[in-house]
Amino acid sequence: MRTANWLIALGVTGALVAAALAQRHPPSDLDVLGFALVVASGLALVALRRAPGAVLAVTGLCVVGYTAVGFPVPALAFLVAVYGGFRAGRRRVTFAAAALLLIALPVAILASPAEQAVKEAFAQARGVLELAWVVAAGFAGEALRQAERRADEAERTREETARLRATQERLHIARELHDSLTHQISIIKVQSEVAVHLARKRGEQVPDSLLAIQAAGRAATGELRATLATLRQAGDPPAHGLDHLAELLAGAEGIGLRTELTIAGERADVPDAVGRTAYRIVQESLTNTARHGAASTATVHIDYRPDALAIRVDDDGTAKPGVTPVPGVGLQGMRERVTALGGRLRAEPRREGGFTVQAELPLEPVR
Repeated sequence: MRTANWLIALGVTGALVAAALAQRHPPSDLDVLGFALVVASGLALVALRRAPGAVLAVTGLCVVGYTAVGFPVPALAFLVAVYGGFRAGRRRVTFAAAALLLIALPVAILASPAEQAVKEAFAQARGVLELAWVVAAGFAGEALRQAERRADEAERTREETARLRATQERLHIARELHDSLTHQISIIKVQSEVAVHLARKRGEQVPDSLLAIQAAGRAATGELRATLATLRQAGDPPAHGLDHLAELLAGAEGIGLRTELTIAGERADVPDAVGRTAYRIVQESLTNTARHGAASTATVHIDYRPDALAIRVDDDGTAKPGVTPVPGVGLQGMRERVTALGGRLRAEPRREGGFTVQAELPLEPVR
């Protein structure tokens, strides 16, 4: 923007100087002052966007000054200042400055060192011409200001429309999730609690798998409610991060999957998005291990690096090297989360058997 201001100011100054050099006027001791005022009127336009009122005053005084000393140079800088004043919305100030200039210019022409007949004719002709140019500059500035206002209003309207559509989509997703999942999860939760209650009432030992189903049902119900509330309120997703890994691994232990957690590097705070993604990677990996892998042990390794967080989940399941797994919804969602953060994900069978999921999440946000 500063470069554009300087280019406009230098261009107008050059045009004014060229016009001054092309005009014939009686030599006088005031020529240096006249050229200085011509140059000053053009260079003042550098501050037009920051102080349109001050630039109007400076250019107007310069025009009156160099006209009075015998420089019949067009008031180009002042016309540009009028345009800028209207564009900035300073209409009253611009009107006042233009009126004062149109009054002062004939006086300045009559005071200039030229012949009386020439001065009167020139004053009359130039007054009409200056008025026409001032009106034209004012109309141009006002038209551009109105166009910019309409463009800003259109942009705000588009943003509001986009926010409204996003809100409607969130509500639609919330309704779909509620209709499709809440009922089924509630049934699982109620049935597992009834089974646990009946087993204890009969004095029977409650199987660990049944207790794990009961705990998972409660956790799923709470998490689903939090997710639905988030969708309806347009807030951040439920805050499950690295601090919740212990609870996650305990839940896996409850369904018979032995887990081991190791942490390397100096533990530090990570961005919320990174922590949530790391939690979801471990959660999905353990879910796939328990559901498809037929594994008995899973190891989770978290490595805090200076510029990234590395996650690795290995199991001793039945996956064999060379067999490419068919990516499901969970694995696809995991990859999308990692990609959104600018990270890398690798999910494949291990050489020694079992499956491995490795992810590297940068700690700096993606630009």
